[in-house]
Amino acid sequence: MSITPQQLSDLMLEVERSDPIDFADLPFPEEALRGLVATHLCEMAASMENFSDEDRLLTLLAVSAKLVLENLVLHVQLLRQHGIPLSDDVESLLGRLRGSNG
Repeated sequence: MSITPQQLSDLMLEVERSDPIDFADLPFPEEALRGLVATHLCEMAASMENFSDEDRLLTLLAVSAKLVLENLVLHVQLLRQHGIPLSDDVESLLGRLRGSNG
Protein backbone atom coordinates (compact mmCIF):
# COMPACT_ATOMS: atom_id res chain seq x y z
CA MET A 1 0.00 0.00 0.00
CA SER A 2 1.31 3.42 -0.90
CA ILE A 3 0.01 6.72 0.37
CA THR A 4 1.13 10.19 -0.61
CA PRO A 5 2.05 12.85 1.94
CA GLN A 6 -1.00 14.86 0.86
CA GLN A 7 -3.33 11.90 1.40
CA LEU A 8 -1.80 11.27 4.82
CA SER A 9 -2.05 14.95 5.69
CA ASP A 10 -5.74 14.89 4.72
CA LEU A 11 -6.29 11.81 6.92
CA MET A 12 -4.49 13.51 9.81
CA LEU A 13 -6.77 16.52 9.43
CA GLU A 14 -9.82 14.24 9.44
CA VAL A 15 -8.66 12.62 12.71
CA GLU A 16 -8.03 16.06 14.19
CA ARG A 17 -11.67 16.98 13.67
CA SER A 18 -12.63 14.65 16.53
CA ASP A 19 -9.42 15.19 18.53
CA PRO A 20 -8.08 18.70 17.75
CA ILE A 21 -4.45 19.63 18.25
CA ASP A 22 -3.75 22.87 20.09
CA PHE A 23 -1.10 24.50 17.93
CA ALA A 24 -1.21 27.48 20.33
CA ASP A 25 0.97 30.30 19.06
CA LEU A 26 3.62 28.30 17.27
CA PRO A 27 5.32 30.43 14.62
CA PHE A 28 4.61 27.85 11.90
CA PRO A 29 1.51 27.28 9.79
CA GLU A 30 -0.48 24.22 10.88
CA GLU A 31 -0.60 22.93 7.30
CA ALA A 32 3.19 23.14 7.00
CA LEU A 33 3.70 21.20 10.24
CA ARG A 34 1.17 18.57 9.20
CA GLY A 35 2.82 18.29 5.77
CA LEU A 36 6.28 17.93 7.30
CA VAL A 37 5.13 15.07 9.52
CA ALA A 38 3.19 13.40 6.70
CA THR A 39 6.21 13.56 4.40
CA HIS A 40 8.50 12.12 7.07
CA LEU A 41 6.13 9.24 7.81
CA CYS A 42 5.63 8.45 4.12
CA GLU A 43 9.41 8.35 3.68
CA MET A 44 9.67 6.06 6.72
CA ALA A 45 6.99 3.77 5.31
CA ALA A 46 8.75 3.67 1.93
CA SER A 47 12.01 2.67 3.63
CA MET A 48 10.20 -0.38 5.04
CA GLU A 49 9.23 -1.57 1.57
CA ASN A 50 11.21 -4.80 1.93
CA PHE A 51 9.92 -5.56 5.44
CA SER A 52 7.46 -8.38 5.97
CA ASP A 53 3.93 -7.25 6.79
CA GLU A 54 4.46 -8.34 10.40
CA ASP A 55 7.76 -6.43 10.73
CA ARG A 56 6.23 -3.33 9.14
CA LEU A 57 3.27 -3.47 11.54
CA LEU A 58 5.54 -3.97 14.55
CA THR A 59 7.76 -1.08 13.48
CA LEU A 60 4.80 1.26 12.96
CA LEU A 61 3.32 0.22 16.31
CA ALA A 62 6.65 0.90 18.03
CA VAL A 63 6.91 4.33 16.40
CA SER A 64 3.30 5.13 17.34
CA ALA A 65 3.82 3.97 20.93
CA LYS A 66 6.95 6.12 21.24
CA LEU A 67 5.10 9.17 19.94
CA VAL A 68 2.15 8.63 22.30
CA LEU A 69 4.55 8.25 25.22
CA GLU A 70 6.45 11.37 24.20
CA ASN A 71 3.16 13.27 23.92
CA LEU A 72 2.06 12.10 27.39
CA VAL A 73 5.38 13.12 28.96
CA LEU A 74 5.32 16.56 27.30
CA HIS A 75 1.67 17.06 28.31
CA VAL A 76 2.34 16.23 31.97
CA GLN A 77 5.48 18.40 31.99
CA LEU A 78 3.57 21.38 30.59
CA LEU A 79 0.73 20.98 33.07
CA ARG A 80 3.16 20.78 35.98
CA GLN A 81 5.14 23.75 34.68
CA HIS A 82 1.99 25.87 34.64
CA GLY A 83 0.58 24.48 37.89
CA ILE A 84 -2.47 23.04 36.13
CA PRO A 85 -4.01 19.93 37.70
CA LEU A 86 -3.96 16.76 35.64
CA SER A 87 -7.18 15.58 34.03
CA ASP A 88 -8.97 12.65 35.66
CA ASP A 89 -7.88 10.38 32.78
CA VAL A 90 -4.21 11.27 33.10
CA GLU A 91 -4.33 11.12 36.90
CA SER A 92 -5.96 7.68 36.72
CA LEU A 93 -3.33 6.43 34.29
CA LEU A 94 -0.48 7.74 36.41
CA GLY A 95 -2.14 6.31 39.53
CA ARG A 96 -2.10 2.87 37.92
CA LEU A 97 1.58 3.32 37.16
CA ARG A 98 2.33 4.35 40.74
CA GLY A 99 0.39 1.30 41.99
CA SER A 100 2.40 -1.09 39.84
CA ASN A 101 5.67 0.39 41.10
CA GLY A 102 4.85 0.25 44.76
